[in-house]
Parts: sequence; C-alpha cells; structure tokens
Amino acid sequence: MFSPRRAQAQADRYRRRGLDSTSRRIVELLMRRGVAGRTLLEVGGGVGAIQIELLKAGLASAVSIELTPTYEDVAGALLREAGFADRVERRVMDFAESGSEVAEADIVVLNRVLCCYPDMPRLAGAAAGHTRELLVMSFPRDRWWTHAGLALGNLALRAARCGFHAFLHSPERIFATAEQHGLRMALDQPGFFWEVAMLERPPDRVRPLPTTPAV
Repeated sequence: MFSPRRAQAQADRYRRRGLDSTSRRIVELLMRRGVAGRTLLEVGGGVGAIQIELLKAGLASAVSIELTPTYEDVAGALLREAGFADRVERRVMDFAESGSEVAEADIVVLNRVLCCYPDMPRLAGAAAGHTRELLVMSFPRDRWWTHAGLALGNLALRAARCGFHAFLHSPERIFATAEQHGLRMALDQPGFFWEVAMLERPPDRVRPLPTTPAV
C-alpha cells in the first residue's frame, strides 16, 4: 500500500501536475492565513509536496514525520530539486507513540492521515498538542458514500491480503479531541469525499517560542 513504487508514482505525478485537489485546498487555506516565517510539522506528509509548496510561499522550515521509510528517497529527491533540502527535517517514527521527541510548530498538518490510523484520539491529540497556531486536517466525510467506498476498499485490500485497513472516524470526535487541547474551530470545508478543517489556538493562548538559555 505504501511501497517505494507507489511513492515514486506520487512524486512523478506531483512533478507533472502539481498538488492533488485536497492538498491544494490545504495549501490555499494556509496561504490565505499567511505562512511567511512560520514553522510546519506535517504528520504523514508522504513525498512532501505540501511542504515544498509552503516553503515556496515563505515558510521558514518544516519537519516531516512518516510511519514508513518508503517515501524517504523520492521525498529527498524532490526537496533537492526544489532547493529546500536544508529546510526540511524528515523523520520516520510513529508520531502518536513518540511525538514527545518532536518540537511544537506554528502549523501542524494531517492530510488524509487520520483514516489510516486506528487510534484517532491519540494521533489527533498529539497533533493538537504540538500546534502553536493552526492545525489543518483532512479526512473522509461522514456520509453514506464514503462509508460505502471505504467498505469496498477494505474488502479489496483483504482480498489482496494487504494488512492495511482504512478507518472512518467521526468528525465530531476529531474536533472534540483537538478542542481538548485548547484549539477552536476556524473553518470546516466539506468536499464530496474529503473534508478539510482548520482549528486555531486563540491569540491570547498562542504559546511563546521556546527560548535558548544564555551561555
């Protein structure tokens, strides 16, 4: 499901056609809010297309977290082509398990990641807890056609003896989990299949940047 061959196909598609529609929605939302000088943490960033587009728009730096190492070679190649290899740190880890090893960021993105993880509250909570300003997430809408589509997809995966399984988490539970970490809803943008939501930390509760002790 997340093979090097699939990663290469995603990178080639990005080179030819740019961002897919859901990723483009996320980038456009963030660019309207302003990304210049800000930091990004993307969990499940794949080949890193969102990171590259935001760096082009003035993002200061990014950290990319992936659960599987299969994206690393092609993502590194894309970063070198774009001239941003020195501004993105890529790490392979289970963010829900080891997120304490990663610093907070101004912006956190979970693009089509929650549906791949069984313990949504743990993953969404870790992402919200790392958010200084904005958390943007995309996930399947809770509609009959998404239920049907995911059920058929999971049936096909089982027939192919693939261990991967997709999950349809309740948007209300996703939002409630983020709000438990001090975020509030800023925008909810349903699409036909993918819903994109942005939550923000209220201005009076934005966390200050960590300071470096004087030597």
